[in-house]
Amino acid sequence: MIAVVLAEDQAMVRGAFAALLALEPDIDVVATASDGPEALAAVGAHDPDVLLTDVEMPGASGLDVAAELHRHGARTRVVVVTTFARSGYLRRALDSDVAGYVLKDAPVEHLADVVRRVRAGERVVDPALAVAAWDGADPLTERERAVLALAGDGRPSAEVAEELHLAEGTVRNYLSTAMTKLGARNRGEAARIARERGWL
Repeated sequence: MIAVVLAEDQAMVRGAFAALLALEPDIDVVATASDGPEALAAVGAHDPDVLLTDVEMPGASGLDVAAELHRHGARTRVVVVTTFARSGYLRRALDSDVAGYVLKDAPVEHLADVVRRVRAGERVVDPALAVAAWDGADPLTERERAVLALAGDGRPSAEVAEELHLAEGTVRNYLSTAMTKLGARNRGEAARIARERGWL
């Protein structure tokens, strides 16, 4: 049996996926989660073969969860199931060693096949998403992304500086560079552009 943890914040979608996958004779959904922290806890508790996760969830995104599992060398292989064909998301997923990246509107038989292939050691990326990955590279550095993610939520530079252990002037410099790269008039617009392209 292939042990699967399913992470999805929409209860109806989560229930539907769990019910449909339960019909597969070789797949066992051992736990479900409605947000990022629950997903990490479920993986820690059950050590599944595969984590099926949405991208956008409360607490931590599916990409954040994948990155955390990758940092800790977890054996669980991650499959991202998304409605978003955004180049930045796929690039971040691949950087976190995500094993599968598929669209939600695929038939459940396809999803079950992806789970099997990923468990067998393959990497599976939906062709439509692979094409989207070439739409443009992320111009932001890791530090610019970190600063923009906090400042874009309306937090003042001093607070961002304190959280990231940087000088306030350094934070302003990172924000200025990010705004220039994105052609944005202010930090809020820069954050919005970066989020729309999947870079935050």
